[in-house]
Amino acid sequence: MSEALADVPGITAGFQYPVQMRFNELMTGARQDVVLKIFGDNLDSLTLHAQKIGKIIEQVQGTQNLYIEPIAGLPQVVISYNRPSIAQHHLSIDEVNRTINAAFAGQRTGLVFEGEKRFDMVVRLAARDRNNITDIRNLLIPTPMGNQIPLSQLARVEIIQGPNQIQRENAQRRIVVGFNINGRDVQSIVHDLQAKIDKEIKLPTGYSINYGGSFENLNNAKQRLLIAVPIALALIFILLFLAFKSVRESLLIYTAIPLSIIGGVFLLALRGMPFSISAGVGFIALFGVAVLNGIVLISEFNRLQKSGIRNIVRIVVDGGENRLRPVLMTASVASLGFIPMALSNGAGAEVQRPLATVVIGGLLIATLLTLFVLPLLYVTMERGFKPNRLKGKYIVPLLIALVVFATKNSTAQTKITLDQSIELALQNNRNIKIEKLRVAYAKALIGTSTADIPQTDINLDYGQINSAYQDTKVSISQRFGFPTVYRRERMRYTEEWKKSQLNVTLKEFELKKAVSLTYYNILYWQQKEKLLSEALSLYSSFLDKTILRKKTGESNALESSTAANQKAAITIQLRQVADEINVLQLQFQWLLNTSETYTPTIVEKAIFVQSSVADHPLLKVLQQEKIVAAHTTAIEKSRLLPQLLLGYNLNSFKGAGPDNRIYDASPRFHSVQLGFSIPVFSSGQRARIETARLEETIASDELQNAQSALERRVQEFAQRYQTSLAIVDQYESEGLKNAAIVFETAQKQFSNGAIDYFEFVTLINQAIALKSSYTDALWQLNENAIQLHYIMINQ
Repeated sequence: MSEALADVPGITAGFQYPVQMRFNELMTGARQDVVLKIFGDNLDSLTLHAQKIGKIIEQVQGTQNLYIEPIAGLPQVVISYNRPSIAQHHLSIDEVNRTINAAFAGQRTGLVFEGEKRFDMVVRLAARDRNNITDIRNLLIPTPMGNQIPLSQLARVEIIQGPNQIQRENAQRRIVVGFNINGRDVQSIVHDLQAKIDKEIKLPTGYSINYGGSFENLNNAKQRLLIAVPIALALIFILLFLAFKSVRESLLIYTAIPLSIIGGVFLLALRGMPFSISAGVGFIALFGVAVLNGIVLISEFNRLQKSGIRNIVRIVVDGGENRLRPVLMTASVASLGFIPMALSNGAGAEVQRPLATVVIGGLLIATLLTLFVLPLLYVTMERGFKPNRLKGKYIVPLLIALVVFATKNSTAQTKITLDQSIELALQNNRNIKIEKLRVAYAKALIGTSTADIPQTDINLDYGQINSAYQDTKVSISQRFGFPTVYRRERMRYTEEWKKSQLNVTLKEFELKKAVSLTYYNILYWQQKEKLLSEALSLYSSFLDKTILRKKTGESNALESSTAANQKAAITIQLRQVADEINVLQLQFQWLLNTSETYTPTIVEKAIFVQSSVADHPLLKVLQQEKIVAAHTTAIEKSRLLPQLLLGYNLNSFKGAGPDNRIYDASPRFHSVQLGFSIPVFSSGQRARIETARLEETIASDELQNAQSALERRVQEFAQRYQTSLAIVDQYESEGLKNAAIVFETAQKQFSNGAIDYFEFVTLINQAIALKSSYTDALWQLNENAIQLHYIMINQ
């Protein structure tokens, strides 16, 4: 966008985050990160010095989006009076001004009344007579003699460029030069800029430069941080002392703070972020969280010591084991919570990212170091520091651990076949495990098909229910959906479970395809590497021979230069091939989800088995989606059926009954309630039914579309496969044999002197090119075979 806008004349473009821009504007009145305010009296001098400073800013590394405030360029009509000519015509400046003002601005000549309202009547020239500077020059000025003279004879009328704005601050005129920063911290940029300006620009007396923006805010915030940080550190130590009543243990936990600073600074440098105010605030927040791990560990050590354990090593080991999970949870909760801020790119990201980066890096490093350093310091402080004790007890185990760690990392590559790779990937791949968990989840949902039954209503009434006496009534009622609803709901969940099972099959299918392609791709590049290694060995021998021939005078420098160039070109290609193999090995290891490094065995051609497109797992999944959509439509239709109501009532009656018996207040009268609810207002439900039908139609169309696409791809890859097979067969029947003959014959004839070095290089390159083309054709054949195999595979 900067390059595109650079072609538009007269504008300055800058790119910032919205929050950052608003803060800059509130602090300095300008929207740039760094703002230079040049104060002085003369506007032309201010503009000149601003242009010079702008050129210096462009030379400083890390600056971008230069902005120089425009204070000139506003066209103005200026009338300069010829006083002798005005006096010659017996006129005054006031009379001429009054005429010009009345002609162009208007002059009040009277009042106009409309009822009780009145308005000023203003007279001026018509709009067509005051459009340009010629109209001003031709304006007729009346004289006391009774004649009229054009204004051009009394004054000089011209358009000049005047100031478009005059900005003032602290009762001084000023101009602003601003720029944004990129890739460097603001303080170092301003220091470099100050040194260049002091060296190259000498300001006149009364002129000064003030550096503002983020630099000014940084200086102010640093002054506040110089107060806030010591206070925060002191408060942390005071709180630790109040908790443990020990200066020694407080200082021991206090070691987490410098350890956390290491992690925060390291991650800031790793992400290429300079120190900023938000990073400083992040360090303050980090100090408080970092000591929590130390508090957890030291508290557990003290508890074990009070329980009667006297072996300090056992205290440290048992305490670390007991509190490993809380320590990791304390760091993980804070670190994971700040990850969205560390990765944010929206509004306010320039403030969030440094703060979150400091907290995450500090907590990660502080947690790791706390788990190892703090127990050692605790043991040292409890036993007392004795250097001789470290020789036999700690250094030797540490060296053993380092040797074991190095041994684990130096694992050799293990050969593996394609079938073994696919089997290992199906066992370990995380995506497959997740899909199987989704199958279990869908199966568990089947049991919830009756979970939509509403809660049972239980009511207790007391009062004048039947008469003036106080009676009691207990009622229990329950609503049910129509049984068809629950049956269809269970059927839909069952079909969803079947769909999840088919999704597992589809994921396994895609994983097999990815493993196969990666497997054969690694083989392809290994064959390339083998071929280039043979060529490198040949040209190395050729180079040695040319050097000997040159020493004996049998060849010239051109022959050795050609050999050296060929060897250098093959060396570069070998490096590129090695990088490609490393990337594919990482991808292969990720697909297998194993820490052990596997490498494919040599296989000539991929296996292709002809079968039907209809058995493709994707089509089965889409068919199942169609069935699920049909069941969803059936469920929505069943919701139009009435709901059922069952109830039971038990109430009392006090007084004389119709059977002339006197009843007390004991509940003894029973009744049963049976009812149903009818969906009278069903327009919303009918709309949902129509929506479900549309979903069913969409599922059917997607199935047909996918089937057509698969059939088209089958035809495409079948044609490619046949073409690749014919090419490979031709290479195997003729090309490779010819390449071997050319390769062997060229070496013999060159050694015998039958051909020169130029013919030798040409023949060898032809043989290498033939073998390389065969490798490319074999890869194309394998790729097409795998594509066909996993399009038409029979599951």
